[in-house]
Amino acid sequence: MRTDDENKIISELLFSDIKESKNELLKRYPKRNLDENQLILRFAPSPTGFIHIGNVYTSLVGYILSKRSNGVFILRIEDTDKVREVKDGITQIINGLKYFGVEFDEGMVNEGESKGEYGPYVQSQRVDIYKVFAKDLVSKGLAYPCFSTTEELDSIREEQTNSGVRTGYFGKWAKWREASFDDIKKQLDMGTPFVIRLYSKGNIENKINTRDLIKGGITLSENDMDAVLLKSDGLPTYHFAHPIDDTLMDISFVLRGDEWLSSQPLHMEIFKVLDFKQLEYGHISPLMKMDEGGKRKLSKRRDPEFAVSFYIENGYPVDAVKEYLLNIANSNFSDWRTQNSEVDLLEFNLKLEKFNKAGALFDITKLNDISKEYISKLKAEDVYTRVLEWSKEFNTELNDKLVNHRDYCINIFNVEREGEKIRKDIAKWSDIPSQFEIFFDDMYEGSSKDVLDMDKGLQGDILNSFLDTYYFGDDSYEWFNKIKKIGQDNGFCIDYKEYESNPKKFKGRVGDVAMVIRVAVTGKKQTPDLYQVMQVMGEDRVRSRIKRYLNSL
Repeated sequence: MRTDDENKIISELLFSDIKESKNELLKRYPKRNLDENQLILRFAPSPTGFIHIGNVYTSLVGYILSKRSNGVFILRIEDTDKVREVKDGITQIINGLKYFGVEFDEGMVNEGESKGEYGPYVQSQRVDIYKVFAKDLVSKGLAYPCFSTTEELDSIREEQTNSGVRTGYFGKWAKWREASFDDIKKQLDMGTPFVIRLYSKGNIENKINTRDLIKGGITLSENDMDAVLLKSDGLPTYHFAHPIDDTLMDISFVLRGDEWLSSQPLHMEIFKVLDFKQLEYGHISPLMKMDEGGKRKLSKRRDPEFAVSFYIENGYPVDAVKEYLLNIANSNFSDWRTQNSEVDLLEFNLKLEKFNKAGALFDITKLNDISKEYISKLKAEDVYTRVLEWSKEFNTELNDKLVNHRDYCINIFNVEREGEKIRKDIAKWSDIPSQFEIFFDDMYEGSSKDVLDMDKGLQGDILNSFLDTYYFGDDSYEWFNKIKKIGQDNGFCIDYKEYESNPKKFKGRVGDVAMVIRVAVTGKKQTPDLYQVMQVMGEDRVRSRIKRYLNSL
């Protein structure tokens, strides 16, 4: 067992360049001048170049909770995994989250700039801070240098596996845990690479009863692993960095994915040896998906909707995605939104304890339904503006039509957007081209056409009669009365109940007559309200389409 004096000497040998004491450093990060109800929360991703919907979900929760409390939301970058780091990774994170309205009060604003008084906000720029605390722990015998090679660690793991015991660096397997001062100094004099490990005093047989902000009461086993705190390159592990960063930045509590739940005993022990107040954790379960009758996690490789780029490229309205995420976060959001349709999302009282403890089910069909509902409430001019902006990057052909035919396009968007029957067939802006193809002749020409199972001669009679009576100035009531008259003249029933009681008496119903006109004008059996469609198209286009259809019969 090393003496206190020997531990202090070792700490000086390891960190001779670190002159600042722990207490001096703590004075540089004073408590914030906020009341206890103002939450200071952080989102701390790695700059690996891939932002997924789970990141948006987690960051949106922190954003809303901090904003509702008039608190502070921080972007901190955990860039200690240099192998997976990509160029401009921070910018991709910032832009990806900004698209969804998640912005930060403090932290990184681009690759090289930050705002706030509690930085640096990039972990690799905080190495000397971590070393101050590592030096302090080593001097107290609470951490130690470990010189075990990769081969030695592999050998330990193999021996443990063969012996049927837990794998890891702990207890008797921790070779450098009780190494003498002389053995450690010898390795340092030789320049042998080392890591700094926690000297764990835990016992896995002991249980910890704690409370998770999301999962509620949980029981965990104490940590007994001598986990790595500083790697051989001097960078910290997540286990060591986050208790330090969260304490210095005065974070209220930690929200993170539940893959970290098993590491909580280790983190609690590190908080304790650092002599920090233990922060509460809220572990958010991953977004799930139904697959072959069971649930599984959303996957980067298998599910396109996992990537943020999916929503941007397809043109999902940001607020619709946010509403869906809040809906799966707290199931009472849907009722709240129904009662508060015009209220800002930040007014929703999001509750961590209402989160799905086993993992919320992400359903793209439900998202589409919510998005359709959201878009249906927008004014035609608003839809035009949003589609115009999206199409600049993702559909230049559509953008040209929007720019060159502004009023016509707004009228298209206004079909079934007013009155009792509101259209709900647009879930995302990438749906628009298929909606436009019936209105623009060049798109109409290249589109597939539906075929009617009706005698061509009868179709011709219906269409010729329609052309004879069609007047663009008719209102919808008079327009439909003319269609009913055409139906009667050609042997179709205009009374639904009468047709149901004796269908063989008639050639069909008045709806079948309207269907002939619909297909002749649009090429489709299903369209928005036919009268409104024809009013937008104009008389010349309607007559031209019908004449061409007649020629094709």
